[in-house]
Amino acid sequence: MAPDIPNFRPHPLLRSGHAQTVAGVYLPELSRPYRAKLRMVHLEDGDRLLLHDDCPTDWPVAGRAALLLHGLGGSHESGYMVRVAAKLNQCGVRTFRKDLRGFGAGYRTARHHCHAGRTDDAAACLDFVGHLCPESPVTIIGFSMGGNIVLKLLGELGDSAPKSLNSAVAVCPPIDLTHCARHLRTGMNRVYDWSFVRTLHGLLHRRRRTVPGLVDRQLRPLPKRLRDFDDRYTAPLVGYSGAKEYYLECSSAPLLPQIRVPTLIIAAADDPVIPVAMFERYALSPSVTLHITNHGGHLGFIGVRGVDADRRWLDWRVVDWVTHHNSGIPPAGRLHFEHSTYPP
Repeated sequence: MAPDIPNFRPHPLLRSGHAQTVAGVYLPELSRPYRAKLRMVHLEDGDRLLLHDDCPTDWPVAGRAALLLHGLGGSHESGYMVRVAAKLNQCGVRTFRKDLRGFGAGYRTARHHCHAGRTDDAAACLDFVGHLCPESPVTIIGFSMGGNIVLKLLGELGDSAPKSLNSAVAVCPPIDLTHCARHLRTGMNRVYDWSFVRTLHGLLHRRRRTVPGLVDRQLRPLPKRLRDFDDRYTAPLVGYSGAKEYYLECSSAPLLPQIRVPTLIIAAADDPVIPVAMFERYALSPSVTLHITNHGGHLGFIGVRGVDADRRWLDWRVVDWVTHHNSGIPPAGRLHFEHSTYPP
């Protein structure tokens, strides 16, 4: 059986999805010194990825390891990446925080760009962790776009997933990229659309100045929407005709029935970035547990006191899932909707 998941009770001042999303990024928290060992993963196309290896001092040879993937615009320094890695380390789990191509510390080590379907990169990192920790069970964890990459990879692997990969987590994953891009163009959600594009513009400008041989194309005028950026830049550079084909080919939703690794998906009904209604459109594998909360926003989930050791409900659900699988007992897939009106 899967570990019990307590209902999420939002902080009384953060009951909207927007408030949860913003507070999730900007709420002050303890500073944690960087102590990771930097690992470099060489890819077949000549690019390199960076992994930030946080190994507990008493970690045994066959101890559990976890590979963490951030979302669009994030890095190994994103709050959720740092917090979850630190909490897993405290539980004796060795963690590898991956910088996606062109992000974080690895913004100069890749000529090519990250996109929502780069499962080959995630597979290369899994292989690297497997060689570094050959006796360890491994959990792969993805947040937002990283969650879509994780789910797509698991679906592609199907029955051929490595035996060492025995659990996975995807938090707020955009499983249907077309639906998500449309959702970002409505109401207040447009703020996040503009924020993503501004982040990508800034990163691209920085990479153009510092990365020799950057795979590139002109963007004039600069796109103001994420879909436009993907249509005119991301998609053509990775071999797609435009955003329509890119979103269709890189969405994880059609592959969810093929997942064989015990997987937890966490999403919030009030997420302003990821519309949870899309989950009712697609079938799930029996290996997948989908947990939909009433509140939480996008990667927020800041709760009331007394449920966990701090207010970060999301962090502890990831820790619970990862540590549960040290028992080696595969959970039965299930759906859990806190929301009283979803699905209809």
